[in-house]
Amino acid sequence: MRHLQHIQGIELFKVLGDTRRLAILQQLMAQSATLSQLGQVMGDHPAKVRHHLLQLEQVGLVELVETQQVRGFVEKYYQASARAFLLNEIILPDSAKPFTAVIIGSHDMALELLCEQVSTPSRFEEMDLVCLPVGSLDGLIALRQGVAHLAGCHLLDPESGEYNLPYARHFFPDEQVSLITLAHREQGLMLAPGNPQAISGLPDLAHPQIRYVNRNKGSGTRIWLDNQLEQLGMSTDQISGYELEVRTHTQVAETIARGQAGAGLGLRAAAQRYDLDFIPLFQERFDLVTREAQFRNPQLVPLLEHLQSEDFRSSVAGLAGYDATRTGTVVRT
Repeated sequence: MRHLQHIQGIELFKVLGDTRRLAILQQLMAQSATLSQLGQVMGDHPAKVRHHLLQLEQVGLVELVETQQVRGFVEKYYQASARAFLLNEIILPDSAKPFTAVIIGSHDMALELLCEQVSTPSRFEEMDLVCLPVGSLDGLIALRQGVAHLAGCHLLDPESGEYNLPYARHFFPDEQVSLITLAHREQGLMLAPGNPQAISGLPDLAHPQIRYVNRNKGSGTRIWLDNQLEQLGMSTDQISGYELEVRTHTQVAETIARGQAGAGLGLRAAAQRYDLDFIPLFQERFDLVTREAQFRNPQLVPLLEHLQSEDFRSSVAGLAGYDATRTGTVVRT
């Protein structure tokens, strides 16, 4: 089976030989969860779940993605790693449908809508969809390795001012790939309701009393921020909380809504969902990148056609800060 040599060989099969560990991994490939949540799903005590979870973590199939303080207790959220998807042929979440498409890359709320629509049996009888938010760069790497069918990407090339295309050419210099526009979307600073710290822009993040919540390394949002800080002559050491990382825009918004941070960079749609203040900073294009073989894959065609449908475009346009005018447009290298 392809790529198995990258995942600690026989030790991996020993770990996955237990059906309970395989079931836990399948759950975490679908969405992140805590020990207690996994225990409820598995019908087992969290202590037993923790034993299996640690073994999955040791072989690099599961990783800690977020830690939260809830009523005085620390809740740890785990998720399947990108490495787990190297084995997508054998450990994808159980599905009665014959084909499961895998999208790895940046987090996006229109992508969440797409997953919801694909999961509706009356719309997609032959397909399931699994999305793993790991960041734009890791998504392109996964696509290059043949792990994903599509990669979610919103990477700005500072030299050309172009989104995504220069990176696609860099990762795939010798083959044709297609970039399907998912949406244009608005990003900015998400702030506590009422903006109690009177934040007006990125330079204010250097104030010692303002705690920031960051996106993970390799995400397009994090790369954009680092470029802007460099242009402003700001050091990341000046920003309290810069090292605090979460994987999605909604996790940034949740962290601010819980009062654990005062600011974070993310989508207007995420800020609106959690009733946060928002300072717009830039518009960007979010693409789904796919290789030529997958672009012509008959099993994937219904998904690609749905991206161009008026039904999907209207649902994307309903998200705050989203422009679906070019949704479904294809650009090929």
